[in-house]
Amino acid sequence: MSKNYYEVLGVDKSASKDEIKKAFRKMAHKYHPDKGGGDETRFKEASEAYSVLSDDKKRAEYDTYGRVFSGGGGDAGGFASQGGSSDWDFSGFAQGFGSQGGQGFEFDLGDIFGDFFGGKQDRTRRGRDVSIDITLTFAEAIFGTKRNIVLNKTSTCEACSGSGAKSGTESIACGSCNGKGKIHETKRSFLGTFSTNKMCDNCRGSGKVPKEKCNTCNGMGILKKPSEININIPAGIDTGEMIRLSGAGEAVFGGVSGDLYVKIHIEPHPHLRKEGNNLVTDLNVKLSSALLGDKYALDTLDGHLTVTIPAGIAFGETLRVRGRGVPISGGKRGDLLIRVNIKLPGKLSREAKKLVEELKKEGM
Repeated sequence: MSKNYYEVLGVDKSASKDEIKKAFRKMAHKYHPDKGGGDETRFKEASEAYSVLSDDKKRAEYDTYGRVFSGGGGDAGGFASQGGSSDWDFSGFAQGFGSQGGQGFEFDLGDIFGDFFGGKQDRTRRGRDVSIDITLTFAEAIFGTKRNIVLNKTSTCEACSGSGAKSGTESIACGSCNGKGKIHETKRSFLGTFSTNKMCDNCRGSGKVPKEKCNTCNGMGILKKPSEININIPAGIDTGEMIRLSGAGEAVFGGVSGDLYVKIHIEPHPHLRKEGNNLVTDLNVKLSSALLGDKYALDTLDGHLTVTIPAGIAFGETLRVRGRGVPISGGKRGDLLIRVNIKLPGKLSREAKKLVEELKKEGM
């Protein structure tokens, strides 16, 4: 085995296809001969390694025998594209690497090198996503609430509805791209001649420009401004959960707005905690209350509650108050669970000791 392809790409032998692809992309960006500081030899080695390790059959042969018999690996140096972007012209490509016996590498160069030369430009443009954090009280998280926030973000211009044109005026065909929205661009490299359609910077891919620019956004169709956003917090949300508001992120001209992601943080309650659809609390009761029964006042999210402790209750028993928990579908709610802890006295008076001794005599 002349080369260790895993070492060439800097990955483990157990690396997944996605990890191998990421490693090759990184090396291709770094060593591509058309880039400053590129290294043609290292680029060819990385390409050869990727052609083998990205193919299940070839990788299995390589792992077993140390070389590939089905073409495209080992000592073979051919390089031929199969598939790829329809926007690319790979004429003269074979001259860059040469060919031996028709064997070649089998991967999509349009996918790997698309971002070197502009890539495909026909995908819908999308604005940047925005992420914020919101802190809720425990009660707000249990019952749900609404929050109004103000974000200073790029939004669609309301004066021109995002067209960039002054109200009452029309848009005309872009002179830079003749209304196509794209400009044909050709680049030469040792791999051959590459042609791609680049988005027109003048009209930003729309093919049209305003005859008269909007005075508010200066023809951009978007502008940065404070925007008020209403956020509905659902009942029973947990800390760390994310709420996604589609289209509430940054706007972009000629495309769709990004999303707003709201991360939830919840302040802890002094004695309540959430377990599923139930609320749970611990209640410390005196030994005499556990033996004889008693009543205790408890603060809940619904106000004061009088809890009846039955005589003879055991340590760790749970009292259930139905319908005082987390709201669920259909207008129903979970329960409030009260876990009883019996508090034993640290010191006993002489009188108390006599009473306990009497109880002991009775077998208690």
